[in-house]
Amino acid sequence: MGRSFQWMMAGMLVVLATSAGADWEMNMTKGVTDISQTVYSLHMIIFGICVVIGVVVFGVMIYSMIAHRKSQGAVAANFHESTWVEVLWTLIPFAILVGMAIPATGALKQIYSKGDPDLTVEIVGYQWKWRYRYLSDDPSTEISFFSNLTTPPEEISNEAPKNTNYLLEVDEPMVLPVNKRVRFVITAADVIHAWWVPELAVKKDAVPGIINEAWTKVNVPGIYRGQCAELCGKDHGFMPIVVDVREQDEFDSWLVAKQDEAKKLAELTSKDWTMAELMERGEQVYGTFCSACHQADGSGVPPAFPPLKASPIALGEINKHIEVVVKGVNGTSMQAFGSQLSEVDMAAVITYERNAWGNNTGDLVSPMDIVNYNAEQ
Repeated sequence: MGRSFQWMMAGMLVVLATSAGADWEMNMTKGVTDISQTVYSLHMIIFGICVVIGVVVFGVMIYSMIAHRKSQGAVAANFHESTWVEVLWTLIPFAILVGMAIPATGALKQIYSKGDPDLTVEIVGYQWKWRYRYLSDDPSTEISFFSNLTTPPEEISNEAPKNTNYLLEVDEPMVLPVNKRVRFVITAADVIHAWWVPELAVKKDAVPGIINEAWTKVNVPGIYRGQCAELCGKDHGFMPIVVDVREQDEFDSWLVAKQDEAKKLAELTSKDWTMAELMERGEQVYGTFCSACHQADGSGVPPAFPPLKASPIALGEINKHIEVVVKGVNGTSMQAFGSQLSEVDMAAVITYERNAWGNNTGDLVSPMDIVNYNAEQ
């Protein structure tokens, strides 16, 4: 009975391992770039060497314990030193390390190789989002946008079931062309972040005041996901990365559309906005950039994140409110949004904060008010 039960359990484990193997692999991803394939191959080479070493070492150890045990009459050898043994245990590890270093050096040369890029993207980490700027020789054709988490709050608070891409979905993914050399220049605006996409084999720290470089050339179109790999604050786990790799013609169409979108946004700065329009846009901006700290109902999370509902800032002088949003507040968690939001979005969110949750000041802040404030500074 006992042996039958053991065989049954062993059979069940084999079935479970076979059925789950396709969905759960305990290994690195092979990725979709030449570098990721090189890194994977290097990993497997080193892993194979370690396996061989483990088999040899433990094999000799287990054989010695069994074949030379005291119950079999074995008598321990009595010697002080052996020159040949010392030479061997120095040369063999040295040869193994050299064997590892040769392919590792080739991989590092490939990772840090220099070359003319087809496209350069600036990546800036913020708490807790990414900004992407597509650099160009003609500044008028450059585009810039933020990439924010879009996982519904109900899923985060366990009020709704998690979706497949839980905490790995954004409103604006980075879009890249396939088979093109893309150079990344990476930095941060506040604290240390790390831009990491496993399938691209890119992981680089984003450090305030320092520009780091990386590059990629993706061979297969598709959606590739990653996340910040540096503990960067309380919402560190809500800072995903999504890279959308497209065929060249699709990328060109997307780029033109984004450039047109940027031009239209610039034109909106001089538009005469109504209170209703600013409130509607401001609610969206607040939900994306502010609600994580100050809460959707403006109640905040004191003392780190003070409430905006009935607050002295939201009910006080308009220019002081604009200053806090544009410049932030030194020594606190309040970031400077002057470089993160357009004049239109800053005007909209300030108008919303001054008239939501019962504040009802009736104040309307126009985009030109933000432009004039910046001009005076």
